Amino acid sequence: MPTPSLASLPIRRLTLRDLASCADLSEDRGWPREEHKWGFLLTAGKGFGIDDPEGGLVAACVVTEYGAWDRPELGAIGMVLVADRHARKGVGRRLMRHVVAAMGTTPLTLHATPYGRPLYEELGFKTTGRAEMLKGHFTPGGAEPGVSTRAATAEDLPAILRLDEEVFGADRTPLIARLPAFADQLRVAEEDGRVIGYAGAWPNMDTHVVGPLIAWDTETAKALIASLAALTDRPLRTDIDVRHEELLAWAKARGLASVAFNAVMTYGITDLPGDWTRRFAPLTVAAG
Repeated sequence: MPTPSLASLPIRRLTLRDLASCADLSEDRGWPREEHKWGFLLTAGKGFGIDDPEGGLVAACVVTEYGAWDRPELGAIGMVLVADRHARKGVGRRLMRHVVAAMGTTPLTLHATPYGRPLYEELGFKTTGRAEMLKGHFTPGGAEPGVSTRAATAEDLPAILRLDEEVFGADRTPLIARLPAFADQLRVAEEDGRVIGYAGAWPNMDTHVVGPLIAWDTETAKALIASLAALTDRPLRTDIDVRHEELLAWAKARGLASVAFNAVMTYGITDLPGDWTRRFAPLTVAAG
């Protein structure tokens, strides 16, 4: 029986039943398996994939929608992967075109590696910013940020959601409400009893990823990172908007080294909504 051509293989929605295949695809491309992150994204977002007739997946990606459930205001595309044996055959382009068409008029965003950026530019995405990935063991030093932080409680969730929507520019309730179960730590910063920032630290292989990081100002962001670092022995990893130069310099002075840069790209809008001055790092680049 002849093997179907790649162009004829259908694109379908992925579910949690595809978790192992998604992790296998990551491993095939030299990425960590990241099953914890894949599970979160497949639950909070929509997965799209192409089955390989020989088993596993030819390609996959995830879209996370924000805003009203029936009228999303923004979609974040991430985890775009094509199996190595099928690379450079137009599969990624076909999958991305399908996703863009499926999202209709909803504005889109993604974080692009230098390798993936030409494809996204071909599809009409524009670079609107950059994020710098940092990784390393955090070493306390210098003056401590004078902002009070504590572990978040269930009672903090409404305040966290209000602040997050104000800063991010769209409602992320389905994503943020899953944070207590997904993250090992979730902390808030307070001033006069009011939540002025929050951050999570979630496990990813041998690291703790700091994200999301939403804060009233840079000092609040520093306090949240320092408080998260104090409660883990793992290296930290985070992706900080390059416009936050003071926070980047502070983090590098405390042991976090630059690993890579990703282009922040948009489709259908000229810039991301919300207030970038208080949006320091995403939950994960795969979710915008």
